[in-house]
Amino acid sequence: MSLKLDRRKKYTRNVLKESFMKRMKEKPLSTITITEVCEAADINRSTFYSHYKDLYDLLYQIEDGIIEDMNQTLSAYNYTKDDEAIQMTEKLLQYLAENRESCQILFSEHGDPNFQKKVMVLAHTHLLNSLMADSNNIPFYSEYVSLYIANGSIHIVQHWLKNGVKESPKEMAELITKLANKGLSAFQ
Repeated sequence: MSLKLDRRKKYTRNVLKESFMKRMKEKPLSTITITEVCEAADINRSTFYSHYKDLYDLLYQIEDGIIEDMNQTLSAYNYTKDDEAIQMTEKLLQYLAENRESCQILFSEHGDPNFQKKVMVLAHTHLLNSLMADSNNIPFYSEYVSLYIANGSIHIVQHWLKNGVKESPKEMAELITKLANKGLSAFQ
C-alpha cells in the first residue's frame, strides 16, 4: 500500500513541477497563481497544499534538488588535476543538458535571481577550496580568481543553454577549463 502512495505522491509532485515550470517559461513567478498550476496539472488546490506551502516552496524544492545534485558532482572530483577538472565540468554540463528545460527556465529572466546566486556561491566555494589547496596562491588573490571564474563560467553556461546546447558538454567543459586555467592567452 505504501508503495502505491509513494508512486502517487511522486506522480503528483512531478505533474505539479511540470505545470509550474511551463508557467515559468511563459511568465514571471510573481504573476503565476496556484490555481492555474493546479488546473494545468489536473490537480485540486488542496492536493497542492498537501505537498507545498506555496509556489515559492515548490520553486525552492526544485532549486534545492538541482543545487544538491551539483554539489555532489563538484564534491566528487579533485580540481587540482586538469583531467579531473574537465571530467567534473563535463559531468555538470551533462546534468544541465539532461535537465535543460528546467535549468534554462531557472537561469532565465523569469527565474529566481536567488537561484543564480546560490549556484554562484556553490561554484565559488568549490573553486576557492581548490585554489586554496594550491599553496602557490595567496588567499585574497584566490578569492578574486574564483569569483571571476565562477561568474564567467555561469554566464557561458547560461548562453549555452539559451542557444540550444549546440556544443557537446565535453567541448564546453574543455573551453571553460581552458579559460579558467589560461584565460584568453589560451587562444593566442
